[in-house]
Amino acid sequence: MQLHEDKYKDLNLKIGLEIHVQLKTDQKIFCECSSDYINSSPNNNICPICTSQPGSKPMGVNQKALENLLKIGLFLGCKAYEKPFYVQRKHYFYPDLPSNYQRTSQPILGNGVFMGVGIWEIHIEEDPGRYELREGKVDFNRSGVPLAEIVTAPDIKSPEYAREFLRDLLLSLEYLGVIRGESGSIRADVNISIMGGNRIEIKNVNSVKGIYKALKYEIVRQKAVLQRGGTITMETRHFDEASMITKTLRKKETVADYRYIPDPDLVPIYISPEMLNEIESVLPESPHNKKKRFMEEYSLGEEIVDSLISDLYLSDLFEESAKNSNPLEAGKWCATELKRRLNEKNLSVSTSKIKPKHISDMVGFIERGELSVKNAKWIIEDAVDTGEEIPVLMDKKNFYQISSEDTLIKIIEKIIEDNPKAVLDFKSGNQNALHFLFGKVVNETEGRAEPSKTIKLLKDKLCAVA
Repeated sequence: MQLHEDKYKDLNLKIGLEIHVQLKTDQKIFCECSSDYINSSPNNNICPICTSQPGSKPMGVNQKALENLLKIGLFLGCKAYEKPFYVQRKHYFYPDLPSNYQRTSQPILGNGVFMGVGIWEIHIEEDPGRYELREGKVDFNRSGVPLAEIVTAPDIKSPEYAREFLRDLLLSLEYLGVIRGESGSIRADVNISIMGGNRIEIKNVNSVKGIYKALKYEIVRQKAVLQRGGTITMETRHFDEASMITKTLRKKETVADYRYIPDPDLVPIYISPEMLNEIESVLPESPHNKKKRFMEEYSLGEEIVDSLISDLYLSDLFEESAKNSNPLEAGKWCATELKRRLNEKNLSVSTSKIKPKHISDMVGFIERGELSVKNAKWIIEDAVDTGEEIPVLMDKKNFYQISSEDTLIKIIEKIIEDNPKAVLDFKSGNQNALHFLFGKVVNETEGRAEPSKTIKLLKDKLCAVA
């Protein structure tokens, strides 16, 4: 990544992110409404609390959402602040915000580092509704879905590193199992400045690709403004996904514009040391640490490891299969053929019928010469679909290779006896004769002769013929 940073060195580029991820819970943050806003008809999962009806009062903060937020913070190396936290009202006016304020907590965790980028603070807050600008319609099903806001330091020095940082961060959060996976459940506000100028905020970009494209465009735009002798005005801009450009949205608000006040309807949040210790004890291994360990412990190449750790369930399946088979071979099969078959069928490890024993058994059969690599590719597809054991599948397809020397020698002797001309041709130095005789053995065994052993035995027998 240093190469990309060097490209922008003269710009004194500073990039910071405010990343909003929806926390995985069954209910909303301040009420008992379902948090499933996608699979419900518009304005169906709502109540007086999440639509801010007069006289309604919020319940306490959803405990599951708070636990998930703490998992994120601790996983990113943050420290929880040892004090009660107030939920505040952040005032602004927009059609999807019926109360005209958004409830957001004071920073609960902070002072972390991820991939060399400082994590300044992490908050918990409520998601607004969904406003369809073109139609002028609002769906409040999403209103009140719990969010984690992760605020980074402006330590990112290139759009390329921003992209890599976000990909690794999202992979880590998927490992934790604490965020929703639907499209649009992750959004980011992007802050960027060049040459010591004013900070520009690009609001609500909802994809890694969009963030990369918005940054690339904004660098070009700001450079052009400065080259014309202009100045960069502090403002909030909108990223148009269709045209891949940013547009002025409004003048940048300051903290004072939001008129933060503690919400009088909610008691302060207190995180006990016992709660933190309990959560810390169940945190999984990070993808970064797992990658390093896989490469060192199993001697796997980086490309194979990257493929394995891209899916927590796939990496777990590999590790289980490696306990009872050659880790190098198990890793290759999991990272390539198994992953390809799953993708073809739009399945994952968790939704298919594949088990670690399938991989370890299959690797064993291949190494013992009882199953060809070609046939193993068909076997793994059947295992994904049916979950039947490898020996059963091999029996069904008659895929057992003949590797017994005694059996192969008897077949080879018969082939040599039936093809004297090919034997003479081989003796005369014609290597094609060897391939011809090998093909005869393959036909005789219906393709089940173990190739390398068959070739060796065939050569030995031919050389021994007087």
